[in-house]
Amino acid sequence: MKLIVGLGNPGSEYEQTPHNLGFLAIDALAGRNNIRTTRPEAKSYIGRGKIAGQEVVLAKPQTMMNLSGNALKAMFERYESKPEDVIVLSDEVALPWGMIRINERGSAGGHNGLKSIVQVAGMDFIRVRMGVKPEHPIADLADYVLCPMNKEHRQVAQEMATQAAEAVEIILSEGPNKAMTKFNRKVEPEPGADIDA
Repeated sequence: MKLIVGLGNPGSEYEQTPHNLGFLAIDALAGRNNIRTTRPEAKSYIGRGKIAGQEVVLAKPQTMMNLSGNALKAMFERYESKPEDVIVLSDEVALPWGMIRINERGSAGGHNGLKSIVQVAGMDFIRVRMGVKPEHPIADLADYVLCPMNKEHRQVAQEMATQAAEAVEIILSEGPNKAMTKFNRKVEPEPGADIDA
């Protein structure tokens, strides 16, 4: 069973924040494939269905972001899945707005949700990251990703959610390399930035 996990925080106050792009991408993927993600299960809202001929679970963990691994652990136990069955969708402050980056492995960087996932799954799982890099220096990145997006960023976020959903469909139908070829674009890393973390 493939586990497609979107990272975010539960609660209406977080719905329109950059940190909840994982939830937006799951919603887009669910909509494209007629899957309802409303069943409370494994500390998440879950939807089961088929995408590209594969049995999948779409999940929006209902723990707080930094405890997302607890939900994944519950999914592993319930569905007898392994880390290689996991695709995680998340925001990424090291990538510019509108950019998608797919990796087959890697560290969590500074993302607390990914850190929690890595504690449970290790580093060998596919992640689809959506760029939300601030357009000017920010003193508190945590505060930035938890503040509501402006109208322009909300529109870009919806476009990225649609692209991330398409990326997952390609990963499931043709493999991660095909998706990386389509979506991964080169960006010049800034000094001290590790965009592949």
